[in-house]
Amino acid sequence: MGLRDMLWRAQTFRHGIHPAEHKDTATLPIERMPFVDEYVLPLSQHTGAPSRPLVVVGQKVRRGEMIAAPDGYISTALHAPVTGTVAAIEVRPHSRGVPSPAIVVRIDPFASQRLEIDADRPTAATTPKELIERVQRAGLVGMGGAAFPSHVKLEVPEGKKARFVILNGCECEPYLTCDHRLMLERADAVITGLRILMRQVGAERGYIGVERNKEDAAAALTAAAVDGGDIDVIRLEVKYPQGAEKMLIDAILHREVPSGKLPIDLEVVVNNVGTAAALADLAATGKPMIERVLTVAGNAVRRPANLLVPVGTLVQQVLDHCGGLRPETRQVILGGPMMGAAQKALDVPVLKGISGILAFTDPVAQIAEEPCIRCGRCLAACPVFLNPSRLALLARAQAADVLAAHHMMDCMECASCSYVCPSNIPLVHLMRLGKAAVRSRKASR
Repeated sequence: MGLRDMLWRAQTFRHGIHPAEHKDTATLPIERMPFVDEYVLPLSQHTGAPSRPLVVVGQKVRRGEMIAAPDGYISTALHAPVTGTVAAIEVRPHSRGVPSPAIVVRIDPFASQRLEIDADRPTAATTPKELIERVQRAGLVGMGGAAFPSHVKLEVPEGKKARFVILNGCECEPYLTCDHRLMLERADAVITGLRILMRQVGAERGYIGVERNKEDAAAALTAAAVDGGDIDVIRLEVKYPQGAEKMLIDAILHREVPSGKLPIDLEVVVNNVGTAAALADLAATGKPMIERVLTVAGNAVRRPANLLVPVGTLVQQVLDHCGGLRPETRQVILGGPMMGAAQKALDVPVLKGISGILAFTDPVAQIAEEPCIRCGRCLAACPVFLNPSRLALLARAQAADVLAAHHMMDCMECASCSYVCPSNIPLVHLMRLGKAAVRSRKASR
């Protein structure tokens, strides 16, 4: 093994798994989803407090106009994805399974749907405080799946310092390729967004972690970052969950985020490449988060694609644009197959944090659960070095205090343990039950 290979192998984290990639859509350019007649915009589609409506039924709205305001610090705004009329403010189906209040906007078929440039967009003269407020008003959230309000990460807590900004371009979940295409087609926007992030938090260096199966994207980013010398594109081993922020920090900086701590405690801020591109768009035109790129894939999809989809488009409409589903479809998942959520219906809208719509004809495995055989595979897979087998037993017993003592809250629900378990124990589901028990115990005190 040569020195270059030895250095390469060091660019990863310990443990993890290697599921089949299924990145067949990586060669498909991003295409725009045509406008539809109606959009459903849940007030709760980000981490934190739901947005507060600013409109009434019958009101005309412009594309990009704020229709719901942040209702607290950890909350963000919501904007009209099209020019049209507010048709309803009512409870509608939500991808989380619980119906949620939503604003329904019916499109104006005669409007141009042109997004006007906002004179209030951020500039180089915008102060850090003003940028935080502007990002919150623009509704930017993390686009890697968690949908955490972006403005919170842009504010370094008092007494802390941010020396490094890391962008997640790993896209380690199988099937998903929207970030790959975004990095390849909009490398300049990703780099611009990274520079804005670095300037905002005062970072001295920026990194973009890209898995080795996206060499074309890594090359495009490297070419776009040629000026300055303060940004490095790091090619990482193809492994799941390489894109988790703790794993990224370990792989790139070789530093471990302690239990109960955050990346900022290691002077690091982590964002997704999609979030960086959205920040660049905000600076260029004032564009709020009204659309996102997502992947439509799986063997039940007639025409897989990478699409730029307005937020609020129903999943059924996206699938119809892709030729519809095959009759033998058994499952539709929003997000990736490891951490995404299976849906019981398709009348739910695309949210800001949804990176993929996957559909499969394969029957969902109904293998009976067997007793744990103490094989240790879940321990070898867990990227945060927990003991999923023991935690599962404690979760079944609802032993909240013991679960907390065994670092239950460090679990990031990546499902690596469930993936490797030969006994078909629903470990990740038990992890979620265990975390809920710990939260309930804390709330009752």
